Amino acid sequence: MRSTYSRALPRAWRPAARVFTALGDPHRQRILLMFERGERLSIGEIVAASTLSRTAVAHHLRVLREAGVLRSAKVGREVWCWPDPDAVRAALGAVDGYLKAHFRTGGGPRTGAASSPAAGRGARR
Repeated sequence: MRSTYSRALPRAWRPAARVFTALGDPHRQRILLMFERGERLSIGEIVAASTLSRTAVAHHLRVLREAGVLRSAKVGREVWCWPDPDAVRAALGAVDGYLKAHFRTGGGPRTGAASSPAAGRGARR
């Protein structure tokens, strides 16, 4: 077992963690699923399609933007939003890279005395 659990997340892991945290909320998932391919929606359109208040939608949009999952631009008096699938792909790639570097294909536990359930408890007779 690694003794790094209590330490901060590695710097390279943090962007992926923000993406997965942002995607972990059902309201934010619904917001992202509103978009058709190549579509931009105004904040007003998102609020109108949502069951949430404008304040709650604004909060969720901010979380998505800070994670890089959603982009936005102000045009005149309106703010337009669109998803950035490359941010999600990068997060998935980071996790895939970690898995390839730290775990063998097949996903089963390592064999041997060090990984057996009794190894950590000591032998009892």
